Amino acid sequence: MSLLRAVLSLSLLLPLVASAAEPEDVRVYRCVASNGAVALQDTPCNGGRQQVRDLQRPRDPAPRVVRSDATPPPPSDVPALREREVRHVYIQPPQPMYECVSDDGQRYTSDNNEGNPRWVPLWTSVWLPHRHHGPMPPGPRPAIGTPVGEGAGYRPPSVGVGVQVPAGNVLVRDSCTALPPQDVCARLRDRRWELDRRYNSALQSERTAISKEQRGIDARLSRDCQR
Repeated sequence: MSLLRAVLSLSLLLPLVASAAEPEDVRVYRCVASNGAVALQDTPCNGGRQQVRDLQRPRDPAPRVVRSDATPPPPSDVPALREREVRHVYIQPPQPMYECVSDDGQRYTSDNNEGNPRWVPLWTSVWLPHRHHGPMPPGPRPAIGTPVGEGAGYRPPSVGVGVQVPAGNVLVRDSCTALPPQDVCARLRDRRWELDRRYNSALQSERTAISKEQRGIDARLSRDCQR
């Protein structure tokens, strides 16, 4: 029974001893000597002026618990992955140009291969009868059995005359061929230079049409000839 009491008494005294050994505050003595020297110590001053300050004892931070099965946070210096941006670019093919040749050999350029379609009249020859009402012209008579129309200076009484009459209309187109892109750009630049030269001597009414054509050529040069 006495041994049990001794053990219990010892267990009660241990926290007191620990608290006494490690107090919460620390007392610091500031000593100022007669010559003005200042000293800080944990014991009372022997002489001179003395100041007492109670400071809180510094404590170590709680130990950090690291779990091996926890997922590590991502590093802050690695940039976040951005979703890739996809852009679709549609390139318009160059506008074609054609060189056409007319019936009389004249060459010109066109934006299409229609070839200046036009209707022209279609003519045909008609043989109309003609009867001679005057006296028989002088000269030898044709022999019997001679074909009609033969014989010098003699026209039979029923000889026909050829006459051209319209027989309708027919659609005619000029022959056109496509130009290569490099040639198209060269033709456009030549045409632009020709319009600049004509503009200064043109009338006011003609300048409006020239300016309109120049704007169209500039748009095509910027769209098709800058690659």
